[in-house]
Amino acid sequence: MSRIRGKGTKPELLIARLLADAGLTWEEHARDLRGRPDFVLRETQVAIFVDGDFWHGWRFPKWRLKLSEKWERKIEANRLRDARNFRALRRQGWRVVRLWEHQVKKDPARCLSRILEANSR
Repeated sequence: MSRIRGKGTKPELLIARLLADAGLTWEEHARDLRGRPDFVLRETQVAIFVDGDFWHGWRFPKWRLKLSEKWERKIEANRLRDARNFRALRRQGWRVVRLWEHQVKKDPARCLSRILEANSR
């Protein structure tokens, strides 16, 4: 697990490039916000999370039984923590955009449009 990156992943780098191309200014991994969003657009209060499909449990109910008990608990805990963090941010007035790893790889333009949409509200 020590080789698993928490920052600077390929999907994050791609989103950073898209944000830069769109002329947006952002912070990365803001420590003062719940869940340390991967990207923060402070002026418009948009928090962007780029989540790995495995670690954050994309469609987890479909494949959870294939895991050992330890990993099943770990990923379930990640999912619960994510939900708590997103709710807390929304209560504080933030718009939360969650991008899954497979979405960034498959359709980066759609991911950018979701960010721009949240940024314009």
